[in-house]
Amino acid sequence: MLLTLRIRNLALIEDLTWELGPGFNILTGETGAGKSILIDAFNLLLGERADRTMIRDGAQECAVEGMVQVPKAVLQRIGEMGLDAGETGELLLKRSFSQQGQNRQSVNGSPVTLQMLKQMGDLLVDLHGPHDHQSLLSKDQQIRALDAAGPYGPSLVKVQEAWAALQSLKVEIEALESSAQGDVTRRLDFLQHQIQEIELANPKPGEDQQIEQEYRVATHAQRIMELASGVAGVISEGEGNVLELLARSQRLLHEWESLDPSASNLAAQNTGIVGQLQELQRDIETRMRSVDLDSGRLGELEARLNLLQTLKRKYGPDVEAILAQRDEMARERDQLANLEENRAGLRKKLAAAETALGAVAKVLSKERKDYAPKLALAVSKQLKFLGFKQSQFEIKVEPRTEPNSRGLDEVDFVFAPNPGESARPLRSIASSGEMARVMLALKSVLAEQDGIPILIFDEIDANVGGETALAVGERLRKLADGHQVLCITHLPQVAAAGHRHFRVEKKTSKGRTTTQLADLDNGERKEELGRMFGGANASALKLAGELLDHFAR
Repeated sequence: MLLTLRIRNLALIEDLTWELGPGFNILTGETGAGKSILIDAFNLLLGERADRTMIRDGAQECAVEGMVQVPKAVLQRIGEMGLDAGETGELLLKRSFSQQGQNRQSVNGSPVTLQMLKQMGDLLVDLHGPHDHQSLLSKDQQIRALDAAGPYGPSLVKVQEAWAALQSLKVEIEALESSAQGDVTRRLDFLQHQIQEIELANPKPGEDQQIEQEYRVATHAQRIMELASGVAGVISEGEGNVLELLARSQRLLHEWESLDPSASNLAAQNTGIVGQLQELQRDIETRMRSVDLDSGRLGELEARLNLLQTLKRKYGPDVEAILAQRDEMARERDQLANLEENRAGLRKKLAAAETALGAVAKVLSKERKDYAPKLALAVSKQLKFLGFKQSQFEIKVEPRTEPNSRGLDEVDFVFAPNPGESARPLRSIASSGEMARVMLALKSVLAEQDGIPILIFDEIDANVGGETALAVGERLRKLADGHQVLCITHLPQVAAAGHRHFRVEKKTSKGRTTTQLADLDNGERKEELGRMFGGANASALKLAGELLDHFAR
């Protein structure tokens, strides 16, 4: 769960720390007070896009940090991402971005990428905004919702793997047919010419770097010999060379040692230096013997280097790329040389892949059809709890005209909110309040089956009221038995259901407006609920008290 969230210089927030608790956390406040900014800040920690316009006026940088306690069920997957939650299972997430476009993020002090934050967010948080229920109008989202709940994950994976294999074969066939267009004989001749050009040159991996180095040495061979002779002269040749001087110092050190035995280590050090210089001299002589002053060798190197450069211009930036291009051209040549045979082979593989996809998709379709009524029944139970006492909710699984990555089925959620009405697809339902409750019912069922620990609802209760609002509050509070739930609401019936209640408000001081957050006690909650009922009068406060008593039982 989210333990703390600190925000600095984000929109109207100057410096705010939010300490949350387990269970059902409520956020209320006037429209525009900054409730959604708190959710936006948390989303920034989870890899969402940062917009520099979100930085508070006058500030150069915005920073958000949060402490998240990771449940055991998610710890292993977090560990697979290379993140260590330690023995406590806690992760300290930090994210900052500046007016200059600098973006930094870390987890427990270690830098991470935005993609890693996003992956972690997918494991930890499920966010439902005020318009997300519109996604349920899409058949693609409906089949995804069904598959997310269904116990047939292995079958779905088999279908997706079979689909991917089929698409790969189609791409291979398309490439073959594309290369076969035009004059095949001319294409074969051209490929054979290019392959022979490379094979006759017979380049070896790494040879280009080696030849370039040898060519540089051969080009400057005379100067290298002059430099080597100069160094050798300093070390051992000529009057006053280094070895001669060291021999003189050795005689002096031996005399010193005869007078002061404790100075024996000095003579030993001098002997070591002499040995190192003698080894250096031998290495210099070896290198001098390896320098080739033959102008003929220089010509050979230059010709070889020019040949390799020509191949690079045609086929790739280095010898490895040239050889890879040769292999690719050889593959195309062999395909074209055996065009009809290859066509027949690929078509045979394609037919087998289509059969394999059909077989696993048929198994998945049966499992999907078996499970759909069970999910529909679970959602129907939730809908009854949310005020649809005699509604009808069904999940239709029907055949597609063509298979896709999810098999042979398309899914349609149909719903009749009132008795006597025929069930219609969700996209035919006009009421956003009804759609919001259908989404909450689905979320309730799915949340009980997945391991996502934090659920965020941003005004999911829009366009509902009365007893239905009370039912929504009770449903969200029930969800908080197994999850940490954060909810922004304008309904007192929902707000009263929270275990903790936070009020967001704007305050102006010295000409600057800031968003502030208050953790309400029972008395303050009563006043806030009264305000939400329309004013802190006696009647509103009485209703607020009754609501708090209702959820305290």
